[in-house]
Amino acid sequence: MKQANLKTMLMMTSAAGLLTLSACGGAPAPATSPGNADKGAPKDKQEPVTLTIQYNWSSPNVDNKLYKDRIQKFKEQNPNIKIEEQDVPSGQYITKLRTQAAGKSLPDMFVLFPGVEMDPFIAADVLLPIDEIMPTWKGLLSDQAVAGYKVNGKQYAVPAKRTFVDIIYYHKDMLAKVGYKEFPKTYADFLTMMQKLKDSGVTPMAMGNKNKWPMESTFMSAVEDRLTGSDFLLKVIKGEAKFTDPQYVKSLEVIADFAKIGAFNADINTMDEVQQQDYFLQKKAAMTMTSSTIDAKFRVNNSDKAAADNIGIALFPAVEGGKGDPTASAGAIQYGIGLNKELSGAKKEAAFKFLKFFYAPELYQDLLKLGIIVPATVEIPADVNPYLKEMMQLTKNGSALVFDGTMHSTVKDALMNGIQAITAKVRTPELVAKDMQDAVDKLRK
Repeated sequence: MKQANLKTMLMMTSAAGLLTLSACGGAPAPATSPGNADKGAPKDKQEPVTLTIQYNWSSPNVDNKLYKDRIQKFKEQNPNIKIEEQDVPSGQYITKLRTQAAGKSLPDMFVLFPGVEMDPFIAADVLLPIDEIMPTWKGLLSDQAVAGYKVNGKQYAVPAKRTFVDIIYYHKDMLAKVGYKEFPKTYADFLTMMQKLKDSGVTPMAMGNKNKWPMESTFMSAVEDRLTGSDFLLKVIKGEAKFTDPQYVKSLEVIADFAKIGAFNADINTMDEVQQQDYFLQKKAAMTMTSSTIDAKFRVNNSDKAAADNIGIALFPAVEGGKGDPTASAGAIQYGIGLNKELSGAKKEAAFKFLKFFYAPELYQDLLKLGIIVPATVEIPADVNPYLKEMMQLTKNGSALVFDGTMHSTVKDALMNGIQAITAKVRTPELVAKDMQDAVDKLRK
């Protein structure tokens, strides 16, 4: 990638960073509900149309089922539009999508990630803008909410949910047994608590990093923000900072600190993110670190109320000498559906109709009921779960950047491989930082 692409990355990242949570109660819905706009209208007499859609909703997250259910509902209401679905595991999804884009063989519709993740698709000129149907979401999705999917003045998708990737979940009783009735406020105290947990025979933190992205996205997005501040990654992109700077090296040293005391489960690099969740629920570890979406599984929809009430939530604590805000959480919008630029005629109109249906106010209200934070201005249901209210309170003080939504894929790969090496104690933080900076420098050549 040339320097011009680094500038594009910066513009896209800056736009994504403007996104704010706007699920506020009492706000009016649009005058015309996109999900109900066609009710009462004559049935289409058009010839049958077939669309293909590719997504990464194979994990058992409650929102993934909702998305699939909406596709089925659309098909039932639109018998002339056939949709062929392909579900790709998250660990393989982005690589497959990029390969398809490079080969001009994208499906008609596909889950598209915002910010810098759109860069290869913009460069390949394979995306169809959806500006002509954006009035559908006026009053529902603000300009800030959709900014992550807007590039060079063109809108390519709208988001389904807002995810905070760096939530620490903990079993209150397990922390209490080692003397902590409240979650530690400082990193030094956090390390002390983990050592006490380890000494008592308890695994302090469960992580499943088999697919490499969980530690890079979840753990490091929080830790690097605490040490370097929320503008560091943008400075790296602009050439005003380097990953070899002492503050960033210190953030990698946090991983080494954890590895030194055996804070993670021994099989961190062979356990996946779903196994990690179950490991925590089975109380094989006192804590885990994952996204706000998983609260739907851990607490909101947990049939064991006592177990749910025993789970607390927290953010990574303040680090002495760090430049970041300890109340900031790393957030991102997710699950926009992009369209293949080759769509035209009846297929293009069918795809537009699908997007209007899929991202109706009903979607966002249903997500809220499941305990999922949304980027839409919809009325919060009266019976919204108190756990969701607690999560919204925890994450209200602004959003830190998510690493994989900010940096180029080659830099991300250097970090992902480096983290596994650090946890395996075969590579130092200094060398990993150099690998990352080398990847940035190559992009400038």
